[in-house]
Order: sequence, then C-alpha cells, then structure tokens
Amino acid sequence: MNSICFEKPADRWEEALPIGNGRLGAMIFGGQEKEVIQLNQDSIWYGSSINRINPEAKGHLNEIRGLILEGKIPEAEKLMTYTLSGIPQSQRPYQTLGNIELTYYNQGGYLSDYGRMLDLENGKVTESYQLQSDNKSFHICKEYLASYPHGILSFHLKADEGTISFDAILRRNRFYDHAGKLDNRTIFMDGSLGEKGISFFTALRADVTDGSVKTLGEHLLVRDATEVTLYLSCETSFYAEDYKTFAVKKLNYASHDGFTCIRQKHQKDYQRLYHQVSLHLDGEENSFAETYFQFGRYLLISCSRPGSLPANLQGIWNDSYVPAWDSKFTININTEMNYWPAEICGLSECHLPLFDHLLRMWDNGKMVAKEMYHCRGFAAHHNTDIWGDCAPQDLYVPATYWVMGGAWLATHIWTHYTYSGDIDFLKKMYPFLKDTVLFFHDFLIEDHGDMVTCPSVSPENTYILPDGTKGRVCAGSSIDTQILKDLLNDYLKASNVFNIEDDDTKRTREILNLLPPTKIGKHGQIMEWREDYDEAEPGHRHISQLYALHPSHQITPDKTPELSIAAEKTLERRLHYGGGHTGWSCAWIVNFYARLGNGKKALENLEKLWRQSTFPNLMDSHPRGEGAVFQIDGNLGATAAIAEMLMQADEDRIVLFPALPKKWKSGSVSGLRAPGGIQISLAWSDGKLIHGTLISSQTQEINLVYGKIKRSISVTAGRQMDLDKLLIPSL
Repeated sequence: MNSICFEKPADRWEEALPIGNGRLGAMIFGGQEKEVIQLNQDSIWYGSSINRINPEAKGHLNEIRGLILEGKIPEAEKLMTYTLSGIPQSQRPYQTLGNIELTYYNQGGYLSDYGRMLDLENGKVTESYQLQSDNKSFHICKEYLASYPHGILSFHLKADEGTISFDAILRRNRFYDHAGKLDNRTIFMDGSLGEKGISFFTALRADVTDGSVKTLGEHLLVRDATEVTLYLSCETSFYAEDYKTFAVKKLNYASHDGFTCIRQKHQKDYQRLYHQVSLHLDGEENSFAETYFQFGRYLLISCSRPGSLPANLQGIWNDSYVPAWDSKFTININTEMNYWPAEICGLSECHLPLFDHLLRMWDNGKMVAKEMYHCRGFAAHHNTDIWGDCAPQDLYVPATYWVMGGAWLATHIWTHYTYSGDIDFLKKMYPFLKDTVLFFHDFLIEDHGDMVTCPSVSPENTYILPDGTKGRVCAGSSIDTQILKDLLNDYLKASNVFNIEDDDTKRTREILNLLPPTKIGKHGQIMEWREDYDEAEPGHRHISQLYALHPSHQITPDKTPELSIAAEKTLERRLHYGGGHTGWSCAWIVNFYARLGNGKKALENLEKLWRQSTFPNLMDSHPRGEGAVFQIDGNLGATAAIAEMLMQADEDRIVLFPALPKKWKSGSVSGLRAPGGIQISLAWSDGKLIHGTLISSQTQEINLVYGKIKRSISVTAGRQMDLDKLLIPSL
C-alpha cells in the first residue's frame, strides 16, 4: 500500500494531506463547494535578527558555578534566570503563509464515488468525485503537487462531461499589507513580518481550457472551464533581494511549461529520492508499517531539500500565527531526530539544509561563547530560529540553560561524511566542528578529577535532592558527557582525515580521558546525573541518559553488556511510570529497543505510537493542553527506527536483522545505507535471510554480523556481493 486515503474532504487540519518541495508546503483538505488550501513557506518567520545575549551573563558565571558545586541549587537557578536568560527571553516564531480559498459554483447536488488520496509513489495528492445535479452527471478530478524543479505549487482541476467555475482569493487574516491584481489571470498578496523583518510576495495564477479567467479586486474568477491549472509562487527577502521578480519568473516559467511538464519533472525528481529505499512486509496486517515508513521518507523529502531551511518542529506544515513552541528548531533532540532517517534511508541530500543552517548559526554561536561564557569557539542552547539565534530560549530552567544543542547538531557532520564520503563537505564543515570543540576546551571545569559541563541540565528533567529540594541545573549531566565523547572523537577523526595534529587535538585527547564514565544507579538504571538522584517525574518524556545507546553507539549489547542491561532497566522504569506518552519520545523508545536487539518491545512501542500519537492523516501528534498538535519528529524518528530494526551500522560493523519482530516474519527491503557508501538489500522468510546484496562505493574491509555469525569481508568499489552466499552456508 503506497497511499493514504480518505472517503471525504477533511473536516480538520489533522485530516488534511501534506505536499511540499522543501520551501513551499500545503495541506490539502479537498471540498465540493468550498475548499481551503493551507499554505506554508519555510522562511515565513516573524521578526528580524536581534542580539539577545544577556549582558549580565559574563559577570555572574563563576558565582553560578560556585553555587552549583556547593549544592545551593535554588539559589543558582534563580541567579541563572536573571543573568543567563536571553533578552528578550524568546526567539522568533515560524508562521503560516495563509490560505487559498476557493468557492465553487454549479457543484451542488448529490456527491458520490468520493476519494482523496496522498499518492506516496508519485508524490502528489488527488481528489475525485462524481456529481449528480439537475439530471446531469459529471466527474471532477483534482491533482495537487509541490514541484522542487519548478519551485512552485501546482493544482490541476478537470471536469468530465461538465465545467468548473470558482472564485479564488489569497488570505492571511490581517497579517499582510497589499493584495490585488497582478495581471488578468494572476492575483497576489504581499507584506512584511515585523520591524526590519522578512518581506514576502505570493502570487496565484490560473490557466484554463475553454471558459474564461479574469481578476476583479483581489479575486481570481474562473468560469465554465473544462480544465484549470493553478500555480502558486512565494518568494521572500530572506532568499532573494529581488524576491517579487523572482516569484513572477517562477510563475511565468511554470505557466509556459504547463501542468503535464511540471508533473513529469516533479515525478522524476521525487522518485529519484523516493525509490532509493523500498520496504515490503508480507501479510496484510503489516501493510500499515510499510506505508508509515514510506510516509516518513515522503515527509523528509517534502520539507528538507537543498536550498531550503531544515525541518522545524512541524517540518514546514503549520497553520498558526502563534504555533506551539513557535514551531522553531528545538535542538535538545527534536531537530536531531528529524534527521535520523536521512542517511540510513537513502536521503542523504535531504540532510544538507541542516548543515547550511549550522553555518548560519556560526557567528551568533561564537558571540554567545565569548559574551556569555568567556570562551572561544561556538555554542548554542536548546533552540534556534531562522536567524540562527544561539542565545538561551525561554525562562524554563529544565531546558533553557543547556549548552549542548550546538554540540549535538555538530555530531551530524561526521555522520554525514561517513555515509557520503564527501571530502569537500567535511573540509567546509571542519572549521565549524573545531569551533564547537574549542568551546568545551574553555567551558569545561574540573571537579573531583572529572571534566564536566557547568552549568547545565539534563533536558528537560528534574531531580530531587536528599532534603527533598527539587533541582534542575547541575554539573555534568550524563547526556552532556556522552555527547562530548562523540563530538571530541568526531573532531579527532576529522582531523586525522586532514593529517592535522596540533595542540588542539592533543588537548582534545586529554579531555576525553578525563570525562566521567556512564554509571549504573541504585535501581540498576543508567544514571542521568553524576549523583544518583531520584526523579520528580520518573516517567519523563526525555530519556537523555540513554543518548549513549541511541543515537550514539557507546552502549551495545555485545560490547557493553552491563550498560545494556542497565539501559533496558531504564526503559522499563520510564515505561512503568508512563513514559513514551509523546510521539517523539515513543519513537525514541522504539530506536532504543531496536539497538538492544529487542524486536518484540520495539514493535510494541511502535504500535503504541500509531495508536496514541498519530493523527488520521498519519502525522505525529503531541499533547498540548487539552488537545494535541503536530510534531514531525515522531514520524521521522519512527521511520528511522523501522530501518534500524532491519539493519544497524556504525563505522565498525553492519548488523543484519538486529531486532526483527516475529510479526514481520517475511519480507524484503532494498537500498538501506551504511557508513562507507554501502547499500544493502535483504529478503527474508520465517525470520531468516534468504537473499541479500551489498554494494559499496569504496574498496574497503567490512565486518558483517548476522545472529551469531560474524564475517570480515573485502569489497571492491562498485562490485555487488551476495550476502546469502557469504552467510547462509555458515548456518
């Protein structure tokens, strides 16, 4: 099954179907007499770039550290709120672009044979229905797509044995400045997003077969057409100084080519990515897992393409001017989770917008490091926005003062390099990676022989001191140390690629040797803080102390068995107390169990995510107040988890079927990626490998693990190897 289908128009946003081309997105509701197409453009953010660094920070850092080390946590937290918080406390919010509103004429009467479908194979939404009115019957068919090659949205409407008439208008409530006629078949709206903010220009054009089209005021009027093609273009001053001209040029180009050409180019471009990986699970009961997996890949293709911003909390699909958490880039897991499927699922180029944004953050992060912490290098906290703001966000002690957001993002640099082998990419990003490391050369403090972060938190959790006092800030949370181990090792490996050995690499090795180990606590769990505190919320949504298990490979069942057992006990406790109650948290738990080789628990939690954290349109739901909002991280994290249940890889080895659940006893997957430019395809029956292939872009040695079988093999670049011939005879 390669589609998501509805038998009626959407009554609410969570039933609408998404399309996108990286920058532009839309939610398709469908409709017989009234239709709303909700629009997004990835650079529609309110406000301008501002310096939010608190000038009090540099003068109070040592005092804050002293209070933390003395155990005076409430005093430290209050002082941090005053002196480290950004001024103002909030970064900029992402917003909806607005709507296209269509009012149809002559479409009353009896409606039958209705269908609205997201076609994952071809990257488009369709709507069709039969109308019976006044002894006349005719069929309406609509296609909606977002073209990356043309940079526009395009909608094609066709009537068989009838005609189409409608009025169209672009609307953005009151948050735009001008609207009206651009020419006889084009309307527009434009505006600015706050003082010195981004300016935007949006235009909608209609081409018709038969009938007529004209503009009156800010309306586009189509009458008695047998076919209509609508083109929507939106450009902003964020991307181009002459953004209005650029938008009109895109419209002209699209209109000249026509919908058939646009569809063909879109399909070729989209399928080039979509067909990189396929999944088939035998049994009708497993078809939903296939669809959900490919829907996640579809979402990443649709919201993160070269030249766009990275996927935010909602990818690009947001219908609010004041979205939950501002729909920013939340970098204490959510943005990182968005890109977990990028490499393993054959979408490496969709990873690139994240690195462009790291470079956008760089200067701001250097200013934060210097002006807040007296440090060299680059630092970012737990959120960033379109402008790459790196100062602390909010007045929320359990999250705001975490200094590791930039560090976690920076670990994606080496990951992308290991999969792609792109030496030019690594060369471009190496100075940024080094700056991220240099910050910690200066920021870390020595405490009882350990090098630790201070101040910091374990996102977004609260501990209880022996006297009952609740605390959030700390020195050296477990996740901080675990991220640092990856970051510093990545930097050393990248330095080795370029034959760089200097004082900075030497100091990095010294710090690595002084980082505290991951510890096991009184419940047999992985400790979240350096002290074995009780938690105020033992079922907390964040499970930060297990970063070492996933996305890192520091904990593995065979190499660190005691820590793996402790990781499993950590998960048991979290779930016992209600953990995994948000979509993204549940997706993380699926990844944890996949890494632990527990396919049964991985599938149980995946099915839990589908039951409790998935909207009717399969988009991930996150509890918010008495309702729920869409967050894309749950979709993308779960897509990565499904891949990891079938194949796991790091720089040392590739593990086949590490967490294959019994329910998926037979099936096939093709095109999964592993570090070293490796592609793997597998087929299995009754839980056992029956055929597999491996092809590598590099000549190299590879370690394969299949159950208890371990093989070291030499592969030649471009030469396909049959895995079943290597592994099955050894059974």
